[in-house]
Amino acid sequence: MLFSRDWLSVYVDLPETPEAIARRLTFAGFSVEGMTERDGEPADTVFDVDVTTNRPDAMNHAGLARELSVLYGRALRLPVPAISESPEGSETAAAAATVEILDADGCSRFVGRVVRGVKVGDSPEWLKRRLESIGKRPINNVVDVTNFVLWELGQPLHAYDLAQLQGAKLLVRRAREGERLTTLDGVDRALDPEMLVIADAARPVGLAGVMGGADSEVTAATVDVFLEAAHFDRQAVRLTAKRLGLHTDASHRFERGADLEACRIATDQAAALLVELAGGRVLPGAIDVRGPERPARRGRLDLARLDVFAGATIPPADTHRWLAGLGFAPQALEEGVLAVTIPSWRYYDFEPRSGGEVFAQDLYEEVIRAFGFENVPAALPALPDPDGHPIAAVARRGKIRRHLAASGFVEAVDFAFIDPAADRAYPSLAPEAKALPLENPISKRASVMRRSLVPGLVESARFNQRRGASSVRLFEVATVFFDNPDATLPDQPEMVGLVCGGRVGNPWQHPSGSDLDLFDLKGGVESLAEEMGVRLLARPASGLPGLLAGSAAELYRPEHPTEIVGYLGRLEAEEGYPLYVAEISADALTPETIDLSIDPPSRFPGIDADLTLTHALDVPWAEIEAAIRDLAASVAPDLVSFELTVRYRGEGVPAGAVNTTIHFFYNSRQRSLTQDEVNGEQLALAAELERRFGFRG
Repeated sequence: MLFSRDWLSVYVDLPETPEAIARRLTFAGFSVEGMTERDGEPADTVFDVDVTTNRPDAMNHAGLARELSVLYGRALRLPVPAISESPEGSETAAAAATVEILDADGCSRFVGRVVRGVKVGDSPEWLKRRLESIGKRPINNVVDVTNFVLWELGQPLHAYDLAQLQGAKLLVRRAREGERLTTLDGVDRALDPEMLVIADAARPVGLAGVMGGADSEVTAATVDVFLEAAHFDRQAVRLTAKRLGLHTDASHRFERGADLEACRIATDQAAALLVELAGGRVLPGAIDVRGPERPARRGRLDLARLDVFAGATIPPADTHRWLAGLGFAPQALEEGVLAVTIPSWRYYDFEPRSGGEVFAQDLYEEVIRAFGFENVPAALPALPDPDGHPIAAVARRGKIRRHLAASGFVEAVDFAFIDPAADRAYPSLAPEAKALPLENPISKRASVMRRSLVPGLVESARFNQRRGASSVRLFEVATVFFDNPDATLPDQPEMVGLVCGGRVGNPWQHPSGSDLDLFDLKGGVESLAEEMGVRLLARPASGLPGLLAGSAAELYRPEHPTEIVGYLGRLEAEEGYPLYVAEISADALTPETIDLSIDPPSRFPGIDADLTLTHALDVPWAEIEAAIRDLAASVAPDLVSFELTVRYRGEGVPAGAVNTTIHFFYNSRQRSLTQDEVNGEQLALAAELERRFGFRG
């Protein structure tokens, strides 16, 4: 938003350089994003100020000057309209025109002034220069006056050709079915009954708070002018502007909350300028129709709490002076406490809390802005007590992240809303739950909440593949969303998702390279489970969408074999090298009981042994693993650990069979085992495994 330094100096003395003013405004919450020097007489500097949406009071020169007067401790010179009305006994404004508010919710005040006998023409150079300095195009002296007052006081105005108002009447009402209006931009617009309009006795003549109509605009033939300054409901203006795709200086301010009490002074100022620049006479009296008085908003400011909140010592006298300058009328309520009244131009910026008073923090901010954010020392808040222990879910999440990162996976963060097609393309741990649609999605490709982490991870992996990544290993720990008709909110369980694929290792290290496959992914899942203190078993699964048949498995915990807690598998669709995905419920990675006992290793040496078992291809490793655990107590009591090392199919292995090589480690806590003792246990275990699983051809 553009502001002229020369124009600002009309209302407050500005002794510093433009650069210093820009810096001071920025530290007070009005970020100056640029400055432009303008040649001319006098020379000028135009500030491009980012005025936040909660500060419509500062979207005009007098409002921003109020801020500068407080920041610099200078007097504020607000304009005082020098209006000269026609002599008493002559025609009054109320006799020349009538105003009626038929929609009190949409309009809480309507002020009108009538100026007869104007001569429409060019504006003087000073007025043109003022408007051009902020990028506004001069039109004629009547319209330019309304624009000038808008940018001076912040109150939007509109000038009507009184002769074109049928019945010399203005009504504030909702549009009627089928009504149309050609606005000042020359566009014929269809209205709907929710739009607030200004109408005369026959038809709409303006969109309330947005734009006037072409049928009643001021032209070169205009003689009598009706000036309007009203206060319209923010939502009503926003609805009309959005539906019609219109954004104007007026709608920008009304949508954010204009000053209810500025209507009268704005019309008086405009009428006085109009007589000065276009001649004519102002009819006695102003038409001022308003609704019920709204309650004042008040608050309390505790000076001691202000210092604690700011983290700095702020002199009470300065606090009182700054608040008074900003219009808050501070009064001593009790020792160290000020009672303040919110000025009308800041009414919408201070919402009251449940007790009726405004939030004290909002008042603290006003003082700190004047104090200067740059003067608040940077310091971390003191913590009187030691940090508490993290909650279990946070600790679990951190442990999962650290382990997967140490395992070579990189964490990804994906959007929680995805394409419905992607949602259907991959498995979910709650396939019966419906995908939750967004009411206002940013696009069709992000219109449902995710039921799985896999779609986002696959998209991220594909992104890397398409850009030449030789391998990819990603993980994500985040929530998914399952519809729950019996609850107000959806179920939001935490999941762990993984994706990997490609070739790892450098050619000079491994000439042939090493391709990541399903077993690498399964190993990562099992390693994570072991780190978390749980066991996860895999069994073949079919019918999982998006996963290749014969290369997919479901995960479960041995203590609850019917409860599926995850899945893994190879993707059907491929782009370049194949990808392998897994998803696990984070709850399944939490042990039901935590064993804190310590199991120190034996001080005696152990003995290693290997066994190669030829068995049918359809016998899963999980079944062999379970059998070894069951047999160990009876036939191999000194067996400490075992692991699968190699699975081989090829020359020397019968068709339909596979060789599985298992490594065993035997150890005793009481003594050193002999080779004969280990051989006996190993042969007994091998015989039993051969009896149960040996290939029969």
